[in-house]
Formats: sequence, C-alpha cells, structure tokens
Amino acid sequence: MVRFGIVGFGLHAVKRLMPGFALSKKCQVTALSRRDIAQARESARQYEIPLAYDSVAELCSSPQVEAILVTTPNSLHLKDVITAIEAGKAVLCEKPLAMNAAEARQMVEAARRKNVRFGVAHVFRFDDSVRKFREHVAAGAIGRPIFARSEFSFLADPSHPRKWLYDASVAGAGPVFDIGVHCIDTLRFILQDEVVRVSATASSDKSSGDVESVAALLLELSRGTLATVMVSYRAEYRTPLEIVCDAGVLWADDALNVEHPIQIQLRRGNDVVQRVEVSNHLAYGLQVDAFADWMEGNSQFPAPGEEGWQNQEILDAALRSINSGRAEAVPRVSHQKQ
Repeated sequence: MVRFGIVGFGLHAVKRLMPGFALSKKCQVTALSRRDIAQARESARQYEIPLAYDSVAELCSSPQVEAILVTTPNSLHLKDVITAIEAGKAVLCEKPLAMNAAEARQMVEAARRKNVRFGVAHVFRFDDSVRKFREHVAAGAIGRPIFARSEFSFLADPSHPRKWLYDASVAGAGPVFDIGVHCIDTLRFILQDEVVRVSATASSDKSSGDVESVAALLLELSRGTLATVMVSYRAEYRTPLEIVCDAGVLWADDALNVEHPIQIQLRRGNDVVQRVEVSNHLAYGLQVDAFADWMEGNSQFPAPGEEGWQNQEILDAALRSINSGRAEAVPRVSHQKQ
C-alpha cells in the first residue's frame, strides 16, 4: 500500500478524497496537515489517520509518507509542491496546478531534477463517462469532431466554505480557474488534441469580489475542432458534455457528476441509436491507484504534471483574451518520458 499524506486537509479532502481512498485498493492515508494543529489532530482522530501536522515540511519529511497529495488553496500550490519534491516525495497536486504557467513550469522542472513522480489531479480523466466519450471519438465511428461543448456551473455565494474563491490573490481567477480547467482538460483528453488559440469573455457581479462570476471560452484545436467552455458560480450544479461529429453526436447531461449514474446518448440525425448508463463513483479511488501504479513503475499516469502545465497555459491565454478582447495563442508544453 502506498502511504499518502494530504496537505491542506479541508472540505475537498472530507467530501471527495477520503471517500476515494476508502475505495482504493493500493493506497492509504497515513498523515495530514492543517494550519491549526488542534484541527489537524481532530481530523486525524475522526478519520483514523495516524499522523497530524501543522507544518507541510514536517509532513513531507515523515518516513511514514511516500506520496503527497497537495490540496491547499491555489496560491499555496507552488510552495507546497516544491517542499514535497525537495523532500524526495512523489506529488499529486490538485487543479488548477498553479497561479500561472510560470509556476507550473517551476514545479515540473523541479520534479524532473529530483526524478520524482509529479502528477495533477484531473480526476475526470478517470470518469467512466469521459472514457466512453474518448473511446467513441477515437474509434471514428461517428466521424470527425466538428464542435465540442463542456459546461460547468454551481452555486457559490459568499457563504461557500471555500472563502478564498473570490480572492484573486489566492484563487488566481474565478470559475475559469476553478471549474473551467476541468472542462478544458476533459475536452483535450476526449479529443486527444491540443488547443492552439483561445477567445474568452467574462463578467463579474457585486458578490464576486475581484474575480469573474461567469465566463465563456472558445477553444480552437489543432485539427480544426471548435470547442466552447461555459462556466459560472451563479447557476445550479450542471456539467453537460457534447461532441458533435460529422456522422453523429455524443451527449450526456451532467456528464462529470460523480454521485449518480449518467446516461450517454449517441445520436444520428434525429434518432438516439445507443444509450449507455455509466457511473463515475470510483473516479477518486482509481486516480490514486493509478498514481500508485506509476510510482511503482507499472504504468504511465494519465495526468503527469506536464498536462497541468499545458492546461495552465490555456487558462493564462483565456485571462489574456478577457483583458485584450482578442484571440490569444497557447504555447505548447514539451513532455519528458518518465
């Protein structure tokens, strides 16, 4: 069993990560950190985790920890990831990977220098729904992708437990960073293609502080597909996904949901020719097990750090486009075999 330490044991750890580790076949959580030691010890007691710290450096130096899962607010990712890498630990970091592409590059290059595994927690790459979409597109049975669409919204008023969502100095941006990165990564993964240009627009409101509350992105991909991403903190939870090809359409309502079954439809003309029901409830467990396999040299992890860096280049281009009003080019990140 690969022994994980969770840095920043908060809402996400409670709601998603610990249930995922409970489903894992290859991992266990042996340590956690929180800023307040009393809260850290209480969380450790509640979830039967042996070690509790208020210091990231101390957690990362523990011989009882082999891998670090960084789930602190976005502005802390760089410091926490580098601390873990310098301690020689494998690192899986939550999305978005960084505050900007320069930080993401620092992380990737540090991991290369220390020769440690470094991945980004793009958990939807482990969704059955997303993998079914990817398989259909790759098989070519519905032709060439013409349009693609991914939307993500949820209600995040100022009382949301993640108080920093509306602070650009901590979050980097609003829903473009927080959930837009999920949409972008999902489309890249399904289409197995790269974004070359981004056009984006966004708006804020009296409750969104210094970040946007809603945004729309147009992604131009290298093989000619046009994709749209729409994100918001002002609508009920929804994650529809659609791939329009020249010989058929793939569609799922709430495709990225991990809590209830999802129906994927394949349409030709006006007819639904195939319906498949899938469940994404294993995604968080599959993610950490895949990372453990990568650490042990058994298989390649589907989301190495370079993927998080590439997504960050797209996010940065989207922010530039919002400010400039023009389409902005996206630099291509080079991968290194591990």
